[in-house]
Amino acid sequence: MKLLFRAALLGSLSMAAPALAQTVAPAVPALAPDSSGIAAVVNGQVITTQDVAGRALLLAVTMGINPTPDALTRLAPQVTKQLVDQTLQQQEITKLNINVTDADVAAAIGHIEQNNNMPQGALRQHLGAAGVPFSTLLSQIRTELGWQAVLHQVLGPGLSPTPGDMNAEKSALKAELGSTKYHLAEIFVPVTDPSDDTPAQNFANTVIAQLRAGAPFPVVAAQFSQAQTALSGGDLGYIPTSQMDPAVATTVQNMPVGAISNPIRVPGGYEIVQLQDKHEIGDQPQMTLNLRQVFVSYPSPISNGQVGPAQAAVITKLAGQVKTLTSCDAVAALNTQYGNVHPADPGPVALATVTPATFQTLLGSLPLNKASPPLVQQAGVSVVMVCSRGLAAAALPSDDDIANTIVSRRVDLESQQLLDILRHRAMITQNN
Repeated sequence: MKLLFRAALLGSLSMAAPALAQTVAPAVPALAPDSSGIAAVVNGQVITTQDVAGRALLLAVTMGINPTPDALTRLAPQVTKQLVDQTLQQQEITKLNINVTDADVAAAIGHIEQNNNMPQGALRQHLGAAGVPFSTLLSQIRTELGWQAVLHQVLGPGLSPTPGDMNAEKSALKAELGSTKYHLAEIFVPVTDPSDDTPAQNFANTVIAQLRAGAPFPVVAAQFSQAQTALSGGDLGYIPTSQMDPAVATTVQNMPVGAISNPIRVPGGYEIVQLQDKHEIGDQPQMTLNLRQVFVSYPSPISNGQVGPAQAAVITKLAGQVKTLTSCDAVAALNTQYGNVHPADPGPVALATVTPATFQTLLGSLPLNKASPPLVQQAGVSVVMVCSRGLAAAALPSDDDIANTIVSRRVDLESQQLLDILRHRAMITQNN
């Protein structure tokens, strides 16, 4: 059973990468040009104001925020908290002697470019044009990959779901069929003292006025929300009402899609939510595809995001071979010639589950019995053909998808618990 482990920001590793802004914002001065300025100290390790400035600028560019000095200043507190946590993570990575190779980081960059429909090497150019040092992104990715390795090492054999785990998850999913899930985004305004209640509510109303005037929710959430979801644009994903605060659940059930709530009083502050979508679980038939694929390995993998002559020759040869193919049987036969590195028939594929979005669009629009363009990957190149399409009754996810969900949940829980322990043990000083 193939398990796909989650890594933030890394697209097809199983968590979607942030959508990169298509227009490059002009570079702006850093928050504090003096790199000796200290933003925080974590167990004696200094986080400089320049570190915060670089990460804030990276966040602004990836979310499409105009990186004015005021905007970057508003991002600084959330970014500082993130850097404190990632410093704790990096210290644990070092303690456990975990090594993240340059090839691992390069593969992650490739995933981000692929999920954002960018050509190889475009990410470095995109960030450079906006004044973001590419090393800022590389450092973040290296820490995230190392942290995933820490979690897998800590969890050990307990990471893989047992047959009992799988059955319990399937029972829970069956119980949800016919219920509604809501795709929400949130902005949280804290109230730390009763005297702050009215100012916090007034501030929340000001934020709502910006949103209803057309300000993008993810941009506003990144700048003003005090929830952990702030740096992902406030996105909560699809959740049932059972996972919401009761006041939020009551509000959401009466909102049209696209609406923005008034301030909702919840424990600790005020919540602003946007209902981005909702769907009944299992209420609609799914578009299912019958596919065939051919996969060809390169003599050596792509490194540093650059296709070399050896890889280009493989891609060109396969593109020429599939031009004359007009049947799925022919695709399967060609895959056999190349050693069946990947099975020619991946089994029924639910179109709605295909990622990244660009690949889903391709499969949805590709004419039957017509080979796709070459799909370039780090280890090889593939071509797919859609043999047939049909509507099928909604069903439970595949066993692999269910296992991935269980693994992802365990990794997330362990991550939170381990970070809480590390924060409790650490000596942390932040300069406000």
